[in-house]
Amino acid sequence: MKKYSKQSRMLLAVDCIIFGFDGQELKLLLIQRGFEPRKGEWSLVGGFVNADESADTAAARILSKLSGLDGVYMEQLHTFSAPHRDTVERTVSVAYTALIDIQKLKQQLHEDFHAVWFPINHHPALIFDHQQMVDKAKEVLRYKAALHPLLLELMPAKFTIPQLQQLYESVYHQTFDKGNFSRKILSTKLLVKLTDKDKLSSKKGAYYYKVDRKRYEASKQAALHFMPGDSQ
Repeated sequence: MKKYSKQSRMLLAVDCIIFGFDGQELKLLLIQRGFEPRKGEWSLVGGFVNADESADTAAARILSKLSGLDGVYMEQLHTFSAPHRDTVERTVSVAYTALIDIQKLKQQLHEDFHAVWFPINHHPALIFDHQQMVDKAKEVLRYKAALHPLLLELMPAKFTIPQLQQLYESVYHQTFDKGNFSRKILSTKLLVKLTDKDKLSSKKGAYYYKVDRKRYEASKQAALHFMPGDSQ
């Protein structure tokens, strides 16, 4: 079998920046590294690409093993290839952003990973260049969520407008005017109002909504300028 001569070999890995929303704030899923170097330290979920698979396939495999879920929103973020990013061998990592409904994961996180959800802005130090990956993922998420209804991927099957506003405020780290936020969100026609209410947060209660999946799928490629706008 012919090979390219005089070329150095390197490993190819994938790392997944997994975001979730617990109803209060945006969370980041981390694991404690199970092998040296940096064993026991906090890391993104990741692994190496097998010889018979693509980076996309490897990321989907790792995410499925962790969560037990298929069809999770996942998108290639960036390739991290600094020569000395890994202290053992030259390793290039393709990073992916995944958005997951935490409620679906509560009983499904694979125990081998020792995974823990942390607030996006308050988590332990990460190994290698994983903090750079997280920072890049947050930057891209904020940009895309301002143009597309991307954050709906993080919501449970039914939710209230105040809960959705909490997610946006957590992502953008700012407060939005309630009236303006509600009008902007409902004007997209992507939500279907339900008959039942969430009465835990107030006596009056807030109506639940669900995503109109047909409209949502059709809107993915359209620039809706989804950012609610005025803050307070």
